[in-house]
Amino acid sequence: MRLTFASYNIHKGVGLDRRRDPDRILAVLREIDADVIALQEADRRFGARESVIPRASLDDHSPWVPVAPGMRPLSLGWHGNVLLVRRGIEVRDVCAVALPTLEPRGAVCAELAVDGRPFRVVGMHLDLSGLRRRQQVRAVCDHLKARDGVLPAVLMGDFNEWTQRGGALAAFDSGLAVLAPGRSFPARRPLAQLDRIVVSNDWAVEAAGVHHSPQAAIASDHLPVFARLSL
Repeated sequence: MRLTFASYNIHKGVGLDRRRDPDRILAVLREIDADVIALQEADRRFGARESVIPRASLDDHSPWVPVAPGMRPLSLGWHGNVLLVRRGIEVRDVCAVALPTLEPRGAVCAELAVDGRPFRVVGMHLDLSGLRRRQQVRAVCDHLKARDGVLPAVLMGDFNEWTQRGGALAAFDSGLAVLAPGRSFPARRPLAQLDRIVVSNDWAVEAAGVHHSPQAAIASDHLPVFARLSL
């Protein structure tokens, strides 16, 4: 089973030209053509936390469906974290994961399956505080261990971790490998590897990288990262 996973902080759909353009975000996602996508900052910041990308645009103009925990009626995710799954992939379960923090943060965890083979995916956006990031990583790992059955897992998102190996990255369980797809922030001239993908040892990594394109360079302040994995 081969799948492509991607993570993308879409900056509430606001590009470097200061225009909010959800169609441009969808165009970048179509360039990547991943099977499972974790979005961060995918909701408007205040009020009802309405999704930046209209549900109708996904239904009518994309191959993906949002995997929503149903916490807010107008949101496709939880605290800006959204999981998109290619149509045809079975969604068995989805839930919101509360993270220890002083500001609104959270993660979304889904159990998916392809041809009857189950796996778990977590999308997250970690804190700006190093101490909080480590606590949040531990909360996600504890959540996975508390689920029924140990399944292959992929965890991805904007980790806000500027170090390459230490900090919050060292808090992941020993059975998880932290991939470094490359520098993804800021989009126009990337300096930092803030966006990461973490995989359990069930997966073989066939490729990993940062998606560069003229549209991606302006659509958000982050570039998307991806990994092609086989189970």
